[in-house]
Amino acid sequence: MQYKISPSLMCMSLFDIKEQLAVLNRRADMLHIDIMDGHYVKNITLSPFFIEQIRPHTPLILDVHMMVENPTDFIEAIAKAGADFICPHAETINRDAFRVINQIRGLGKKVGVVLNPATPVEFIQQYIHLLDKITVMTVDPGYAGQPFIPEMLNKVRQLRDLKQQHGYKYLIEIDGSCNVRTYHDLMAAGAEVLIVGSSGLFNLHEDLDTAWETMLGHMRQARHAA
Repeated sequence: MQYKISPSLMCMSLFDIKEQLAVLNRRADMLHIDIMDGHYVKNITLSPFFIEQIRPHTPLILDVHMMVENPTDFIEAIAKAGADFICPHAETINRDAFRVINQIRGLGKKVGVVLNPATPVEFIQQYIHLLDKITVMTVDPGYAGQPFIPEMLNKVRQLRDLKQQHGYKYLIEIDGSCNVRTYHDLMAAGAEVLIVGSSGLFNLHEDLDTAWETMLGHMRQARHAA
């Protein structure tokens, strides 16, 4: 299986954003952008304005993770800023999931949902067939650098099995502690997109090209073992 790599831009050095983005443009499959409102999670990171600023400078897919209490307040702005995937948390949209999905589709964007560690796959069973991507949080949301929650491997396996059984088209994405300690288990379970952040990429070496090669070496070993 070919795995997609999605660096988390909240973990990059904003002092070196031009140089680091040039490296990622040559190497990454997509870019992961976290939008936090300070309410759904107790943190504030990037914004639709950030998406608008980098959109002209990258050809990559922009995958936007919405850690916000009211996604409909942000969806149109995120779409206009240049996002490709718009991914709210399932916990925030289940009152009006079909309306939110239709809104995102109507704006010409792909639809994802994000599942917190304590949220079961059954929570999205009524609209799972409509999704382009499902993100499994393997840490509690809001902050980088948290420890991996191994119980989430069963959720990844469940999504893989459902996809195979029903012919669903969604990508299975992992957000949280994707690194040398977890690559093997995640790949074996059925992960297809790995979001790499502080522990998987940006803190491996001060030079991002060198860090990327180190990360790829870890992934090759894990892929061979899986």
